[in-house]
Amino acid sequence: MKEQVFNLTTAELNDIAESLRKKIEEGLGADKDKQEIAAIPTYIYRPEAIPDGKVLALDWGGENFRAAVVEFKAGKASIVGNVEKQRLSKAETKGFNREKLHETMARYISRLQALDNTVTRIGYCFSYAAKSEPNGDAALLYWTKGIDIPDMIGEPVGEPLLNYLNNYKDINTRFNNIKVINDTVACLFAGLDETGYDSYIGLIVGTGTNMAGLMPSNKVAKLNSQSAKLIPINLESGNFRPPHLTVIDGMVDAMSNNRDEQRFEKAISGGYLGELFKMSFPYEKIKYNFSGGDLAAVINHPSAHPEEQVKVARAIYDRSAKLVAASIAGFVRVLTEHDASIKKIALAADGSVFWGKNNNGEYAYKNLVEQELSSLLPQGVTVTIMNEKKDPNLVGSAIAVLA
Repeated sequence: MKEQVFNLTTAELNDIAESLRKKIEEGLGADKDKQEIAAIPTYIYRPEAIPDGKVLALDWGGENFRAAVVEFKAGKASIVGNVEKQRLSKAETKGFNREKLHETMARYISRLQALDNTVTRIGYCFSYAAKSEPNGDAALLYWTKGIDIPDMIGEPVGEPLLNYLNNYKDINTRFNNIKVINDTVACLFAGLDETGYDSYIGLIVGTGTNMAGLMPSNKVAKLNSQSAKLIPINLESGNFRPPHLTVIDGMVDAMSNNRDEQRFEKAISGGYLGELFKMSFPYEKIKYNFSGGDLAAVINHPSAHPEEQVKVARAIYDRSAKLVAASIAGFVRVLTEHDASIKKIALAADGSVFWGKNNNGEYAYKNLVEQELSSLLPQGVTVTIMNEKKDPNLVGSAIAVLA
């Protein structure tokens, strides 16, 4: 039966967790381009207190680009006015260079009703592989999720955008600061208001996937630091190459535009779940643009689809959740080996796949992750998945520029 190829035993999931643990340690010790687990330090530290003020918050890294003005009062965040949301995916950016991308973003930003001359700082959640710089900017390492704008690779992400916006005719304010962070770091920052935990992890499972966490600087070997100050580490874990993948995974990878990269992402994220399903039925009539959302529809409406397709869709979905649980367990092993006092960990998650609901209104995927985690974590360690955060990328990136 086709669905059996996606089954994973507890022993195999432990293998995957242990493999990721080793790859994270390698990434923490080596500062090489294209490291499998890049473990990128983000030189923006958690603020002790968030000052009052307004920030232009930007979010791009999947199907859509979003812009909003975030206001902080007494440490609490709120969105002021409208949120500008526009599709900016592979199809919309085809043939773009950097200037065309910035012109498109500026046009959307200029529509924000609350954008005035009191908004002088930009927090930019940029959810592609980028190396954080000490000044708070980031340099693009390589594109994922089908995006391909060649003249931006190796270049700063934030400063050129800030300069473009400062010269855009329909924006009547001048920006003096921009900070660029990954969506997992933004999610991590947005979740730090939950107290009573020994450590924190940010997780994204949507169009793509990634994890980030807070680690003592002196445990990140490539920093050569004596400080125990906590620094956010963006793993870029979507590039992990786990054991126990299938021939179908290999076929999906071979048909992608970034072959031999992002193998973990291609096994679990919404951008590829539909591809795994189509590749499982190469001789059947499946629509060419079958997506992760379509996969969920097959599971939620089984009577409308052939039984075998329903079983395979469920197996792909379940395997995705189990792989996410194994990846969390692998990261937890690193954190607890570095600091044995860590027993209670809070996980802030974001992404359409992770928070997807079934027909009963239950968070089916999140529940599967929780169930699998219980058998994979070190003894005496717990991971609490926080309730879904509202606009974590916008709020977290806004916090970053105030840090």
